[in-house]
Parts: sequence; C-alpha cells; structure tokens
Amino acid sequence: MDAAASQIVQHVPELALAGALAWGAGIRLYLVVFIFGLASALGYWQLPEHLALLAHPLVLFAAGFMTIVELFADKMPLLDTIWDAIHTFIRIPAGAALAAGVFGDSGAAVTLAAALLGGTLPATTHFSKASARAVVNTSPEPFSNAAVSLAEDVLVAGGSWLAVSQPLVFLAILAVFVLAAVLMLRWIIRGAQRLMRRPDDVVRSGTG
Repeated sequence: MDAAASQIVQHVPELALAGALAWGAGIRLYLVVFIFGLASALGYWQLPEHLALLAHPLVLFAAGFMTIVELFADKMPLLDTIWDAIHTFIRIPAGAALAAGVFGDSGAAVTLAAALLGGTLPATTHFSKASARAVVNTSPEPFSNAAVSLAEDVLVAGGSWLAVSQPLVFLAILAVFVLAAVLMLRWIIRGAQRLMRRPDDVVRSGTG
C-alpha cells in the first residue's frame, strides 16, 4: 500500500498536467495549448516528449491565432453557442489526446487509461460550459455573456499556472470542480425536462 501511495505521489505532476490539459481543453482548447507550448518554448516548463510538439513555432502560431479568434467569438451571445456546438467534436478528442500524450512513455495500458479519463474530463467541462452559457445567453443585455467568457479565460490561465506550481492543490480543486460541474449538469437537465413537461400539462388541463 505504501509503495502504491508513493508511486501516485511520484506521478502527481504528470497527473496535474494531464488534468490541466484535459480540463482546459473543454473550456479553452487553443488557450491551454498555447500556454503550455509557450511556457515550454521559453524554458519555463518542460513538456513530456510526446507533447514537445506543442512548443513548435507553427503549433504556437496556430494555437495563438485560434486563441485570439476564440476570445472574440466566445463573447458574442449567438456566435458562442454555434462555436460551442462545433467544438463538441474538437475539444473532447483533443483533451483525450493531450492527456494520453502526458503518459506516452508509460506503456499502452496507462496511455489508454489516460485517454479515456482525458476524454471524460473535457466532455464534462465542455458540456457544463455550453449549458451554463446557454442559460446566460437568455439575458437581454450583452455584458453578462462577455463577463462570463472573460472569467473562463482567467480560470483556464490560472488553472494552468496552478497545475504547474501547486499540482496537489490543483488536483484537489479539480475534483471539486468536476463534482460541481456534474451537479450543475443534473440541475440544468432537470430544469429542461420540467420546461418540456409544462406544455403537456397545459394541454391536459385544458382538455380536462
């Protein structure tokens, strides 16, 4: 048991990195790729061998350009909904690939497990983000959408820094975040189900 615990502690930085990449991919894929790629290119952080490509100038340019595009697109109430819908098919597999890349040298089984968990985490964050933004978009004024979007930018940047500087703290906060995201998704789904039932109730009461 002690050996297993020491192994887990030994791999905490890798776990935090994989968690940050997968979690960030579900919210701001291009931003999290740009942050870690730039940090590696500048010598502040050494990426695992299978993710060293993130520091390549072409990848940095593409990620930086798409980060700028997303920063603007995500703050437009209608455009951000379309953007999230399209990125359902991009963020989740990208998060899985990034998480798997962290453990690329740890064997096929570990890499596959990381990919499975890495796909679940961005799926949770992505659908939570998209659902929350859909609720915010019902507000008639445009400022709340921009404020929430800006908060997401800061959250991803801060989370990336925390994963590197305080991996244990990040993993603890990440666990709470995932639990809160799951509870929020359940609340939103139940609310949507109630809204869908109301017209039926009105029809039934009218015919009765």
